[in-house]
Amino acid sequence: MNNPSINSVKPPKSLLRQVGRAIADFRMIGEGDRILLGVSGGKDSLSLLQILNHLRTYAPVRFELAVLTVDPEVPGFDPQALKDYYERLGVPWHYEQQPLMEQAKVHMDGDSFCAYCSRMKRGIMYRICRERGYNVLALGQHLDDLAESLLMSLFHGGQLRTMKAHYRNQEGDVRVIRPLVYCRERQTGDFARRAGLPVIPDSCPACFSMPTRREHMKALLAQEEAGHDTLFSNILHAIKPIMTEGGLPEPGWPASSATGAE
Repeated sequence: MNNPSINSVKPPKSLLRQVGRAIADFRMIGEGDRILLGVSGGKDSLSLLQILNHLRTYAPVRFELAVLTVDPEVPGFDPQALKDYYERLGVPWHYEQQPLMEQAKVHMDGDSFCAYCSRMKRGIMYRICRERGYNVLALGQHLDDLAESLLMSLFHGGQLRTMKAHYRNQEGDVRVIRPLVYCRERQTGDFARRAGLPVIPDSCPACFSMPTRREHMKALLAQEEAGHDTLFSNILHAIKPIMTEGGLPEPGWPASSATGAE
């Protein structure tokens, strides 16, 4: 039997509006889409799961939702506790294990472990989409992530780039969406705490070994925001054109129906 305390968790209207608007603005979800959500067990992916699961009860289009956890087999990471949670939500869960840290020691060439791990996880996600018939892969990056990626690209790559909101993979058979692109990290953190979501702490030893460039960018942005409260809204306005470079895939649900918080 479903647990009412889990199923009745309703995301705040601010998150529902922002995600609904992003889905409409970037035409992320269409009729009949089968969406696979990458869930690490962190606050962002679990918050997005709750939001999408709630939105599909009144969205103007019908879509399916399932989750995938990729276990990199690092010490301390145990997502099995989430299995009952997904079952109570009534959401199919796919689970893949791969010893990414051990593989990185052999195959990583001039790359950071985080970049290697991310690339390998993405390949696994694409494979599961193909094998299981999902045409959309949903990821949990938010506006803070996009801002940090922008600074990293500018400072270390000499390019004006950030994560895209909606695009097709290189093979063209999977659409990738980021419904949290208008949301702040503190919003997902607050929601996860208030709702009592079963967040799994990040336990990757590679992430703890030294401060990453991304952590440095996060601190820099926090310092600047302390004196400029419109910093992230200004960044969002500036990066919108590069969030849709190359155009958007096929249209999704109507804007007029997507932004209301039921």
